[in-house]
Amino acid sequence: MKELLDQLIALAVEKVPLLGQAPDWVFYLLWMLVAGAALLVYASLIAGITSWVERRIAGRMQARIGPNRVGPRGFFQWIADGLKSLFKEDVTPANADKPLFRLAPYLVFTGMFGAWAVLPYSARLYAADLNVGILYVMAITSLVVIGILMGGWASGNKWGLFGALRSSAQIVSYEVPAGLAIATAVALSGSLSLQEMVRAQAGPLGILGWNIFKSPFALVAFFVYFIAAVAEGNRTPFDLPEAESELVAGYNTEYSGMRFVFFFFAEWANLFLIGAVSTTLFLGGWQGPLANPDTWWGVMIGAGWFFLKACFFVFVLIWIRWTLPRLRVDQLMAMCWKYLVPIAFVCLIGTMLWMSVFGDRAFFGLVAVGP
Repeated sequence: MKELLDQLIALAVEKVPLLGQAPDWVFYLLWMLVAGAALLVYASLIAGITSWVERRIAGRMQARIGPNRVGPRGFFQWIADGLKSLFKEDVTPANADKPLFRLAPYLVFTGMFGAWAVLPYSARLYAADLNVGILYVMAITSLVVIGILMGGWASGNKWGLFGALRSSAQIVSYEVPAGLAIATAVALSGSLSLQEMVRAQAGPLGILGWNIFKSPFALVAFFVYFIAAVAEGNRTPFDLPEAESELVAGYNTEYSGMRFVFFFFAEWANLFLIGAVSTTLFLGGWQGPLANPDTWWGVMIGAGWFFLKACFFVFVLIWIRWTLPRLRVDQLMAMCWKYLVPIAFVCLIGTMLWMSVFGDRAFFGLVAVGP
């Protein structure tokens, strides 16, 4: 988007010559505010609509209807719930650490929302293209752990503390296989920039040029990353931090009003984030038929492909939640350290050996035309 920003600055200076005397940081600060507001609106719409979609799908899977009163097929139920929460009393427990208790949900939201800035929605639609974009995503989302632990401890509730400790142990543990799976995609793409990773998956083979098809190890790494991302998002079957049958509501037991909503806002928006990162790393990002990065209509088609791929993962995550039972804590940790971590190591080493032998030629391309 830097080229678009430069064009807007040039147009503004042409219309108002006095703006030419302003330092560049003023324009960049203004752009940050505009881009941040646009992303906030987009993330809010995604999170709200996802909550409605999840409740409708859950209803169908449980042989009931789901929300169907507010708007057509209950579509505006998420708006009604948001307004209801906005006007609810915000209660702070008497024995809570009040500053930390109030800050925690916003820290969780910030950790999730900050990652949206580097998502490559299309060839020219992104807020920032960092050369260490995937490292930024892993770093900024780690704030979620701090926010959850802060909220559970500061509430002064033993169930909240138990849930927070479970969540911190779970998220930190599953960062390891997720990071190794991401390293596999980085090795295949040769870059830490999310935009460059998407461009590296383009080529004459089309869909077979996506990272998931470049080697059999990358295919396995994709599933490792997806499972680890589900666990990091505290989604079923890894929702031990919120186990209602054991911990009431876990780390957010004492929260009410809009602060309570912010935890769920982050969770629903995180579904799209998981799908978006998975799409970028392994499924070609915005690459697809007619997604020409040199024309604006091609850019919009690319954005459509990116959105559809990410929404497919959102549906899968919802499907998994309402299908599988919750794991025990020992099963949760055993899956991480006994299975996913060793498999992720094998995938990373195997991908490097594969690239040393076959280069960047895709696995299915080799099967089709020979080495």
